[in-house]
Amino acid sequence: MSTTTQGSALPGAAAPAAGEHAQHAEEHGAHGFRRKMVGRVIKAKMQKTVVVEVVTHTRDPLYGKYVRSRARYKAHDEQGQYKVGDEVEIQEHRPIARDKRWLVIRLVKKFVEE
Repeated sequence: MSTTTQGSALPGAAAPAAGEHAQHAEEHGAHGFRRKMVGRVIKAKMQKTVVVEVVTHTRDPLYGKYVRSRARYKAHDEQGQYKVGDEVEIQEHRPIARDKRWLVIRLVKKFVEE
C-alpha cells in the first residue's frame, strides 16, 4: 500500500502564503493584468471615442531588419479632451461598444503645431 499526503501535489511542498495572493492582486488591480500601450490619436471625430494608432518595431528573425507594424484601436475618451496628434496611453478594458475595448488613461504628450 502506498500512502499519499492530501492537499499538495508533491510531498513536503508548502502551499503559497496568503500574503502572496494579496500582493499579486495589488500589482494587477481588481481586474487582473491589463495591457497598456502608447500611441498617437489619428481621428477624434466621434463622440467620446478616439482612434489611436500604435506603432511597434519588431526585429525580423531571418534578416535582422526592424519591421514597423501599426495597429489602430478605438479608445474611450469620456470628456472628449484628446485631439488629433496627441500622444496618449491606452489600457485594455471590458467591451464598451462593438469595436471599442480600450480606455484612454493619460496624455503623454500634447500635439504642438509649429
